Amino acid sequence: MNSQNKKPAKTEKPKFSVAITTKGYQNLINNTLGDPDRAKRFVATITSSVAVNPALQDCDAGTILAGGLLGESLNLSPSPQLGQFYLVPFNDRKTGTTKAQFILGYKGYLQLAMRSGQLKKINAVEVKRGELIKFDPFNEDIEVNLIEDFNERKAAPTIGYYAFFELTNGFRKAIYWSREQMMSHADTYSPAFSAAVFEKIEAGEIPEKDMWKYSSFWYKNFDDMAKKTMLRQLISKGGCPMSTEMMDAYVSDSKTFVGSEDSKTIVVDNEEPEVIEHAVDDYEAVPEEQTEFDFEEIQ
Repeated sequence: MNSQNKKPAKTEKPKFSVAITTKGYQNLINNTLGDPDRAKRFVATITSSVAVNPALQDCDAGTILAGGLLGESLNLSPSPQLGQFYLVPFNDRKTGTTKAQFILGYKGYLQLAMRSGQLKKINAVEVKRGELIKFDPFNEDIEVNLIEDFNERKAAPTIGYYAFFELTNGFRKAIYWSREQMMSHADTYSPAFSAAVFEKIEAGEIPEKDMWKYSSFWYKNFDDMAKKTMLRQLISKGGCPMSTEMMDAYVSDSKTFVGSEDSKTIVVDNEEPEVIEHAVDDYEAVPEEQTEFDFEEIQ
């Protein structure tokens, strides 16, 4: 038998809980964080986050570690309950491996914005049916009739999204998107989302047994993803002050990184990912009643 015709045996990479204990990855953690106590806390936190998501456990350990270290360097938590950032599994079609992608949550954007020292207020919120009277895009003024009853407002259909920031010097920027505009945006830019499928889900036309196929964040929590999109629009096009930390987070959002044991560095993975739809089931965003931060009150 010609040995040249034999395919090389596929080597299985160790699970994350094992890989993170190796000397190479331990060196990467220590070199990145610098503080042994912080490194110890990071290992406990990221290991716990991976343990609750079976799909993440099958990811390349280097991509999990790199994404986690990026979040840690930004002083953000991977806890699904906090919703600051997520590590979401994707299929790499070229290598046949599963990798973790760094996804910044809208609460992560808010948290980073809070630290700039130049913002007085920032908000991203759903607008409910019956609330919007008028939004003037020229002067960026909004007029609403707020539904004051919490339960009534929660049950009311969302018709749009409003976001604004105000600097300590008085400069203010505001935007409003209708839900239809947001739906079109998601349908255009998210490979994991289909507006037609989402409409079927909302109409109850997708059987519960098939819902595991449609577990991307846009399907699971459309409003949270919409608020994140509004904040990104404000930050990138509205003149919102961006610290170095915020710029790092902005350019790193929705990218995959790899932690190398040999070089002790973290690099960007430029492979084109294919979404694993069922991989984010355990990462459903937890709603938070207050999304506005008044910096004068917390300082």
